[in-house]
Amino acid sequence: MSILDAPVVEVADTDDLSVWPRSTRHAPGGDLTVGGVSLAEAADRFGTPVYVLDEHEVREHCRAYRTAFPEAEVVYAAKAFLCRAMAHWVEEEGLGLDVCSAGELALAVTTGFPPERIVLHGNAKSPEDLSTALRLGVGRIVVDSASEIARLAALTPAGSRQKVMVRVVPGVAAGVHVKVRTGTDDQKFGLSITDGSAQHAVTRILDQPHLELVGLHCHIGSQITTPKPYVAAVRRMVGLLARIRDQHGVALPQLDIGGGHGIAYRPSEEELNIAVLAGRVRTELEDGCARGGLPVPRLTLEPGRAIVGPAGVVVYRVLAVKRTGDRTFVAVDGGMSDNPRPALYGVRYAPRLIGRPASAPPRPVTVVGRHCEAGDVLADEVALPGDVRPGDLLAVPAAGAYHLSMASGYNLVGRPPVVAVADGIARVLVRRESLEDMSRRDVGL
Repeated sequence: MSILDAPVVEVADTDDLSVWPRSTRHAPGGDLTVGGVSLAEAADRFGTPVYVLDEHEVREHCRAYRTAFPEAEVVYAAKAFLCRAMAHWVEEEGLGLDVCSAGELALAVTTGFPPERIVLHGNAKSPEDLSTALRLGVGRIVVDSASEIARLAALTPAGSRQKVMVRVVPGVAAGVHVKVRTGTDDQKFGLSITDGSAQHAVTRILDQPHLELVGLHCHIGSQITTPKPYVAAVRRMVGLLARIRDQHGVALPQLDIGGGHGIAYRPSEEELNIAVLAGRVRTELEDGCARGGLPVPRLTLEPGRAIVGPAGVVVYRVLAVKRTGDRTFVAVDGGMSDNPRPALYGVRYAPRLIGRPASAPPRPVTVVGRHCEAGDVLADEVALPGDVRPGDLLAVPAAGAYHLSMASGYNLVGRPPVVAVADGIARVLVRRESLEDMSRRDVGL
């Protein structure tokens, strides 16, 4: 292969910690510390793979949102990552919670999270999801289909009213990959403005004595790094609010514009500027309501990845290094069972050798997982020291969101633990899944 045919490899600055938790520091021997805890020591103590989550960083992101949106309701999207400690942290920081299932809802409420500050989502909520939400007193349920209206109305106890919102498809395309664009008519979520489905749902809900329509909801996509599509969505949603007011004489008091705020996974990538987003959205909302003669509804937004993603690091141990054809493969002890995102969306990460100094110049390698799939690739064509070898540790930043929450039991490889770090102390939040855990579910022959 000539130099002209060689793959382009981004060589990361070994001192560039811009996408790592803010508490990350260089340590002797090529190590890094996060929250005052050595990543190499965490790997030795808790085993690998291990997810390390900086508690202070999570809390700082919660506070940053409350500062940027002081008049709004900030609701953490639990699908990014949820455990009892995470629910406790966001509740203490004054955020609400957005859940997508009876399981997420029950975990949060049994942890002590106030159910009235919880929003239930989902394009296909089961009867169990809805009945659990009603039984536990969830604050709002986001209606996603016409059939859900009758089902929810029938389940709501006599003498009570459940607050609901309508998930609207505003016709705004946003997101880095087609599989995470949720604001257009060609996907499974929501009710369309274009074909009148959203307006029809509003009419049906207003006719239900057990349902109280409190607002509209939209979510346009994920990993969005510019305010422009949010501004467009707000403009269209305000237009629908005005039409509802004109048709039904009702000024809905709430508007939820979802989340999807993008973060940087590699030093070269952009992230959404939350302060700029707040200013642009606030201006559009106030101006649009003034033009339409509407009272300004209370804004709700649902960040998930942007709160927990940058706070997480995953540490793997190298199991094998081999050269096949023109490529060098570095295989680690995790993979698509604990992070399916590269296989699903082609996401790229920036792994780094830790635990010893690099003693050779970088070379292009492909970091792969241990699973029996050719697509089990964690980082394609990245630069690592040329002497990387079995037993080495690789750490991957920006790993707090949509890793373990999307993890599987593929090949019966247990899911890794989650370890919280703060002020030099590490503690297990979620223990490692054992073979005994997995075998316990297998009850018959």
